[in-house]
Amino acid sequence: MTRNAEPERAIVRRVIPFGPPAALVALLAGWLAASWGTGWSAALGVVVVVANAAANALILSQAARISLTAYSAAVMGGFVIRLGVIVAIMFALNRLDWFSPLAFGLAVAPATVLLLAYEMKLVAGGLGQELQIPTPDLQRTRKEAT
Repeated sequence: MTRNAEPERAIVRRVIPFGPPAALVALLAGWLAASWGTGWSAALGVVVVVANAAANALILSQAARISLTAYSAAVMGGFVIRLGVIVAIMFALNRLDWFSPLAFGLAVAPATVLLLAYEMKLVAGGLGQELQIPTPDLQRTRKEAT
């Protein structure tokens, strides 16, 4: 794969600034709805979504340097692994008295949908168009030239 830039990292650089305000909104909404524990649970849900997006970008960026197959494997395998990590975090936090899995889940779901909608907006606006996937013949020619 040939790339002039790393669109995955560009997306995360644009997404991360929304993380702290979104976590603050989740904290305040949870606090107003029930308690500080609920608020912190919701805020942690938003933080996990933003961290998940950053991890995804790093994994895809690294895999794109290797091959299209590595990129595809990172997309599918990475999704399953990252989803498992989110569930594991929720189960680990559930051992704490103040943690609310409902608030965590109710923050993770909309935060993920909003994140994906924003990523789609960025991609529709042209981010990532520099990705070029050469044909196998072109790859072979490049290897022989070096």
